[in-house]
Amino acid sequence: YTQYVFAKMGISLPRTAEQQRQATTPVTNPQPGDLVFFGFPAHHVGIYAGNGTMWDSQETGTPIALRTDRSERNGGATYGRV
Repeated sequence: YTQYVFAKMGISLPRTAEQQRQATTPVTNPQPGDLVFFGFPAHHVGIYAGNGTMWDSQETGTPIALRTDRSERNGGATYGRV
């Protein structure tokens, strides 16, 4: 999903969540459009939408939706800027 969205904006991202994490600049104060990574190595990624929300799919086969940023759960999250 993130690779597709960023490609529409002319930005190339690697395929996996961990590869995307490595290709970004870490940030601690996310802005809309930053990537939200879960796990280390990253196993899940979403797009931060602002106001504590993010766009992602909870699992393969489920629709993309605007959800509460889950960074407080699942051991926290890191953020990266392209």
